[in-house]
Amino acid sequence: MFEVGKLIKKKTLGKIKRYIACGLICMLLLITGCGQGEGEQSSSSVQKEESDHLVVGFSIDSYLIERWQRDTDVFVAKIKELDSNAEVNLQNANGDIETQKEQIKYLIEKKVDVLVIVCIDSESLSGVVSEAKNAGIPVIAYDRLIKNAKCDLYLSFDNEKVGTLMGQALIDAGLPNKKVMMLSGPNEDNNVSLVEKGFRTVMNDNDVEIVDVYHTPAWKAEDAAAYVSEHLSEMDDVDAIMCGNDNIATMVTRTLSEARLAGKIKIVGQDADLEACQRVVEGFQVMTVYKPVEKLAQTAAEYAVALANGQTIDEVADAMTGTVSDGSYDIPYCYLDPIAVTKDNMDSTVIASGFHMRDEVYMNVTD
Repeated sequence: MFEVGKLIKKKTLGKIKRYIACGLICMLLLITGCGQGEGEQSSSSVQKEESDHLVVGFSIDSYLIERWQRDTDVFVAKIKELDSNAEVNLQNANGDIETQKEQIKYLIEKKVDVLVIVCIDSESLSGVVSEAKNAGIPVIAYDRLIKNAKCDLYLSFDNEKVGTLMGQALIDAGLPNKKVMMLSGPNEDNNVSLVEKGFRTVMNDNDVEIVDVYHTPAWKAEDAAAYVSEHLSEMDDVDAIMCGNDNIATMVTRTLSEARLAGKIKIVGQDADLEACQRVVEGFQVMTVYKPVEKLAQTAAEYAVALANGQTIDEVADAMTGTVSDGSYDIPYCYLDPIAVTKDNMDSTVIASGFHMRDEVYMNVTD
C-alpha cells in the first residue's frame, strides 16, 4: 500500500508528482471497493487466496519409534489424495518438549490451516494449543491426549484395551510363578497409564504379582534394556516382561539373549514392528498388539482437511465414538480397536493387511 502521509509531507515534490500520487490512490480505492463488492472478503481471506493451497501443520514427537514414520507417510499420502495442492509442514521435535513447543509456535506463525500434534508430554502443551486456537487454527491431538487444552479432536486407539490384550496373552501363555515385570513408557505419555490400567486389571483378576515397574524415559529402549541388565539377578522367578512397545521389547530381548534367558522369560509388546513380528513367529515373543496405523492416519487426514475447510466434527463423523475428558474439557474422541497378534493369526492380521510382507516376517523361519 502507498503511504499517503509521506507523499504529502514531501514539499519538494512537484505538482505533477502530487497529481500522480492522488491518481494512484484513487485507483487503489476503486479496485478495493470493487473487490469487496464482489466477495465481501476480509484481509485474512484475501491472504488465504494468495497462498492458494491448504497447509497442514504436523508436529511429531520423534522418529525414535518405528511406527511414527509409517504414520506420517500414510497421513501425507492421504492429505495429497484428498487435496493434490495441499502442503504438509512436518516438524520433528526429536523427543524434546521445548523444541516441540517452539515448532508449534512456528507453525502458528506460518498460519497453517490446521494443526496435528503427536505430543511428547501430555501436560505441557495446553499453552501453545491455546495460542493456536486463539489464532483460529483447529487442533487435532493424534494418538496421545493433550491435557487441559480443549483440542478440537482426539484420535487414538483404545489404549486400555492394548494393556488388556497384553495381559491376557501372558495369562494364556502360562505364568507358573505368577510374577511379571512391567517396562512401560514415560509417565508424560498419557497412553502409558491407560495401557497399565488394562494390564494391571488382568493381572489382578488372575492373582499375578507385578514385581517391578520401570518407566522408560522418553521411550529410550536402551534405558529399559540397561535396567533389565542391572536386575538380572533378581529375575530368576520372573515369568514374563510386559514391554511398553516393540522397540523396548527388541532391546530387552537382546539383553536376555546375552544372559541366555531369551525364550525362557515371556515377552509382549505393541506396535507390530517388523523385528517383533519376526520374534512372534520364531517363538521368542508371545504377542504384539497390532494397531492399524494406516486407518488412524487416514482418518486423521480426513478430519484435518475437513476442519481446515471450515467443517465441523459432526459433518465428518463417520468414525466418531463419543467424547473424552482432557482433564478440564470433554472433547470429541475417535478411537480404533487394537488387535492381538500371535503366531496363530499373523498371516490373517499383519500380513493380510499389507503392514509387513510375509517373506520379511518369516525370513528366519525354516520349517
